Amino acid sequence: MHPKRWTLGIVAIALGALAFGAYRWLPRADTLAAADSAASAAHATQTVSVFAAQQRDVPVVVEAAGTVVSLDTVDVRPQVSGSVSEVVVREGRFVSRGEVLFRLDDRAHRADLERASAQLLRDQATLTDLNRQLTRAQDLRAQNFIAQSAVDTVLAQVEAQRAAVAADQAAVRAAEVSLSFDTIASPLAGRAGAVTIYRGSLVQPTGAPMVTISRIDPIGVSFTLPEAQLTAVLRASGLQQGAAAPRGAATAASAQARAGAGGGAFAVLVPDAERGRAGGTGDLLGRITFVDNAVDTATGTIRVKGEVPNASHRLWPGQYVTVRMTLRTIPGAIVIPQSALIIRGSERTVYVVKADTTVEPRPVQPRYNDAESVVVEGLQAGEKVVVEGKQNLRPGSTVRETPYAPPRRAPAGQRPNGPAGSAPTGASL
Repeated sequence: MHPKRWTLGIVAIALGALAFGAYRWLPRADTLAAADSAASAAHATQTVSVFAAQQRDVPVVVEAAGTVVSLDTVDVRPQVSGSVSEVVVREGRFVSRGEVLFRLDDRAHRADLERASAQLLRDQATLTDLNRQLTRAQDLRAQNFIAQSAVDTVLAQVEAQRAAVAADQAAVRAAEVSLSFDTIASPLAGRAGAVTIYRGSLVQPTGAPMVTISRIDPIGVSFTLPEAQLTAVLRASGLQQGAAAPRGAATAASAQARAGAGGGAFAVLVPDAERGRAGGTGDLLGRITFVDNAVDTATGTIRVKGEVPNASHRLWPGQYVTVRMTLRTIPGAIVIPQSALIIRGSERTVYVVKADTTVEPRPVQPRYNDAESVVVEGLQAGEKVVVEGKQNLRPGSTVRETPYAPPRRAPAGQRPNGPAGSAPTGASL
């Protein structure tokens, strides 16, 4: 090969190698453009929903599952043996105190009463005659016609007859009591259950109940609370040092429950289906009347009972309900939506929007959860926190604000099971 051509070939190969290396290793124009676009996106304004931290008094509320119980339940039984002559009560009917429920065959007891009355009349007549004899004997003794012993004998007969009359009077009263047992009346006002006997049935005091009467208004609610809340419940109910719970009117209980003042007031959450009934609007309010004297070691709970006015009969014995009680109130608490919290391990932070529309992370300390809201420390009232859109933010990101619209809370009868208003893990109430 000619030396000149050989030199030109080497130069061409070298130039090709340089061109390939430049293509392979130097940044391409489209790559640089993409990088510039990504950098611009990182500093682009992002639209987020914000919420201004509120300062308000927050009631500390506890919810528990409860059971409706009757405050008074009586099993009606006869006090004497006999056959049923009439069944007056009707199953499921509301009866007043003293209303007749059953009548038994009273012929034998009525005859006993007539016999005792006749014996009383006879002995009273004998006593009247002896009193006349005593008067005559005293007159004769005053004239010294008879001895004093004769007067004393008549006097002893009079005293014995007086005792016989008193015994007859007691026998008449006993017969009247036995006769009254043949008419069985309701010992309290309430609702009658199932009637277990029929006309002509033979009943005995030791037999099965003839009917059960349960008091409906007012009615009781029994529920349990964790032992950790015992002190707060005792303080709120006024039973901490053995003092009796104040018997306030329902309106006072309503005011205390809504103002978060405690006083033993609690609310029974009524399902939506019951709210639509005539006269059935809102939750029923009651007061605590009993806190058990020991914690159940098996469950770590304390048993609590309350009394609820139930004139509309919206609560029924055996019904399951949700009980809500205000233990205390946190004054001047800073409240934000729970969804604004950023959780990393045990740390809780929020993005705060500054005056220049940039964001900065702020550590906060949750103190109490209230449904969709949370009470926190580390913020000031009016500071704006990012609720939605925070996942794409970085410290110093510029944002465009839109107001946060909190979701509507579910009605009382549709809330999920489990206690609401509980404190987050590690938070202090």
